Amino acid sequence: MTGEPAFFEIGVADPERGRAFYGTLFGWTFEPGPSEGGGFAITTDGMPGGMHGDDAGTSPYLFFRVDDLDAAAAQVRDLGGTVEGLAEEDGDSEESAARFGRFTLCRDDQGSAFGLFEPPKGA
Repeated sequence: MTGEPAFFEIGVADPERGRAFYGTLFGWTFEPGPSEGGGFAITTDGMPGGMHGDDAGTSPYLFFRVDDLDAAAAQVRDLGGTVEGLAEEDGDSEESAARFGRFTLCRDDQGSAFGLFEPPKGA
């Protein structure tokens, strides 16, 4: 496991408005992403990100890079944390994983939220 911050995700009510706001504010570029409802993949000068809709008023999610998402998720559970569903369990396709990588949201043993991210193979 490597553990460095590797990806962020922003939840907004309306992804198009979010794209206009953050694109203007930070100069980020956007392309259609894997999220239903018009989400985006975000390119920044630093780490990559994503944006999804129907999630107004939330805090951004931070994902930590891991080499093996399944093994890292098992370790989270072993340490007393919880895993809130692996992406493929939520219906994400192999094509999406090949393009964007694999993600899962977790909570530590005290209930604090964080994410795990396994980059696409060969990335």
